[in-house]
Amino acid sequence: MDRSSKIELTNMCLIYDGNRVLVQEKQGLKEEYKGGLVFPGGHVEPDESLLDSVTREMKEETGLTIHNPQPCGFKDWVMEDGTRYIVLLYKTDLFEGELKSSEEGRVFWLDRSELDNANLIWNMRELMQIFETDSFSEFFFKIQNGTYEGKLLG
Repeated sequence: MDRSSKIELTNMCLIYDGNRVLVQEKQGLKEEYKGGLVFPGGHVEPDESLLDSVTREMKEETGLTIHNPQPCGFKDWVMEDGTRYIVLLYKTDLFEGELKSSEEGRVFWLDRSELDNANLIWNMRELMQIFETDSFSEFFFKIQNGTYEGKLLG
């Protein structure tokens, strides 16, 4: 029995500095997500380590060179074509450089106290529970009644 499957690997990193977190206002989104905020991230390239991929993506999307990103969980689902899409979640407060936006979107610091009222999209609030607690390690989407429904798993 062949248990191999097609996988699309991506990453996302919560870069934080005390009470501030770095967010990205994504560009080129559908109208329903306009102005939506996410944490920066991107794809793992062929022959690239997972660690190198998150370091490269943060440099490309934020201008910052991150150090010692710690893996803290996953966001994943199975797409309609059967491909498993996995987002590897990292966090770090060790970085250097000058903040710089990219074509992916404008990046800026947001105080944690503003997160509740921010236009966070793509389940960023649930992901914060993975980033900031040990209660959960995975956010898994499953198709239920024709739509994707997500659930935090510990």
